Amino acid sequence: LTVNCLDQHVNKSPNRVALIWERDEPGTEVYITYRELLDLTCRLANTLKKYGIEKGDKVAIYMTVSPLSVAAMLACARIGAVHTVVFAGFSAESLAGRIMDSGCKAVITYNQGVRGGRIIELKKTVDEAVKSCPSIRHVFVAQRTDNKVQMGDCDISLEEEMAKAGSVCTPESMDSEDTLFMLYTSGSTGKPKGIVHTQAGYLLYAAVTHKYVFDYQQGDVFGCVADIGWITGHSYVVYGPLCNGATSVLFESTPVYPDPGRYWEVVQRLKVNQFYGAPTAIRLLLNYGEEWVKKYDRSSLKTLGSVGEPINNEAWQWFYHVVGEGRCTLLDTWWQTETGGICIAPRPSEENAEIVPAMAMRPFFGIIPVLMDENGKVIEGNDVSGALCIAQPWPGMARTIYGDHQRFVDAYFKAYPGYYFTGDGAYRTKKGYYQITGRMDDVINISGHRLGTAEIEDAMADHPEVPETAVIGYPHKIKGEGAFAFIVLKEPTAHADRVREELKAIVASKIAKYAVPDHILVVKRLPKTRSGKIMRRLLRKVITEESSSMGDTSTLDDPSVVKEILDAYQKYKEKSSS
Repeated sequence: LTVNCLDQHVNKSPNRVALIWERDEPGTEVYITYRELLDLTCRLANTLKKYGIEKGDKVAIYMTVSPLSVAAMLACARIGAVHTVVFAGFSAESLAGRIMDSGCKAVITYNQGVRGGRIIELKKTVDEAVKSCPSIRHVFVAQRTDNKVQMGDCDISLEEEMAKAGSVCTPESMDSEDTLFMLYTSGSTGKPKGIVHTQAGYLLYAAVTHKYVFDYQQGDVFGCVADIGWITGHSYVVYGPLCNGATSVLFESTPVYPDPGRYWEVVQRLKVNQFYGAPTAIRLLLNYGEEWVKKYDRSSLKTLGSVGEPINNEAWQWFYHVVGEGRCTLLDTWWQTETGGICIAPRPSEENAEIVPAMAMRPFFGIIPVLMDENGKVIEGNDVSGALCIAQPWPGMARTIYGDHQRFVDAYFKAYPGYYFTGDGAYRTKKGYYQITGRMDDVINISGHRLGTAEIEDAMADHPEVPETAVIGYPHKIKGEGAFAFIVLKEPTAHADRVREELKAIVASKIAKYAVPDHILVVKRLPKTRSGKIMRRLLRKVITEESSSMGDTSTLDDPSVVKEILDAYQKYKEKSSS
């Protein structure tokens, strides 16, 4: 696998740029060629071998985005070890849980991380985590900052060891179905599950989707701003682009550091051709206005992509018209950690085929989507909605959940036997295109009307004073279920009661009267994971008053948000009852 990602390109064009490390401070980017990346990877691989890491061993990587963290992934792959990257914002408890579940023998980390002008204490977190992980033999510590950190008995200075290591490491011979990596993802239930991807199918699928969905051409600069801690970073920062001999951007910072123009300043400075990011970031930036975008030259951009959640129409239009100046192809891509790569996207297609805003539209080669009804029957024809399933296997699909194959079978193959169930609902348009309508567990039924909460959120998002909304279904005496909306106001001083009435009017006019939320609660912020997904599970617990059993909240960006929302809800309830 690393031969496909490194050696083949080093043999043909060793000085081609593989990675552009866009470090936290603007203007300090570092270029790494394929030859340099192979050298880093081999030295790191030889260091792992020296300390007893063998084929099949598990290695946790707890690092911010950098050439070294990419080399750590590739070094594991080169010696046949299995990497599990844990996003560098996860707590010690989350890291320990993943290490214990997978039985890692080593952790690779940095002394500290840097993000948005702030220092992240990575080594301290690892020290805390490893206390409860008897399987860990060694912690390899690289230096991202000049600050000294506590080094203990099992800690090894990574750069010192790499300097001594040989720069040639013969790649381990692997079977196509050997495990390449594991990546933990949240299910609808609390405990994260270790999704297993294998060698050949995964790499093939990541590479082919990268090439054809984005129309990647040799010499393009591919800018996927995802973190390597998520599947998007695995497939479209590391494995897909490198297999295709691409130049891939590693984005260490945040969309608003040092200011909300950062993405577009990077596009101008690095001459980015494809830009792939999350709707949550687009919605955030949209609030800051167009001047931050228009300040920078975006003429290098050819393709824009959206990933991680369905993009709402307002964000799509802004991304397309303001960022892309109406001349870039904008792709809403639907896929999952479990699918390994993009499954539904507007491209590839016939030349200049239509793109419908905010819709994933077309299945990729070999992907056969089907919609299922409540009784497990395939729904034929167009202009229909149902549970989105995939009818035949594809190379990039996950093979199991580590250590719990039964959970894998139950989660994905039990609901609709013979099909892979995505957990999402979809609508097939009159023309046969697919639109993802949101998680099936976020679908509510109001007085017999079936409704995705995302539709209500989309409608409310059109209100100029409401940047963010989350809608939850809750049990209702008469209607079966009602909608409860949590909203964030642009100006905390805005007249909440007026905004509430306007929102109700918007939802009534955009969808129907029955879709109007019974309750609209103003909160300072919504509970989000670090990748920007709203944790609706927690909001559901708040309004069903099960706040004593919140489950795993370690994936939250800031767990203190839970108490904040509980307090707001209590006040709202007292006010309503009086």
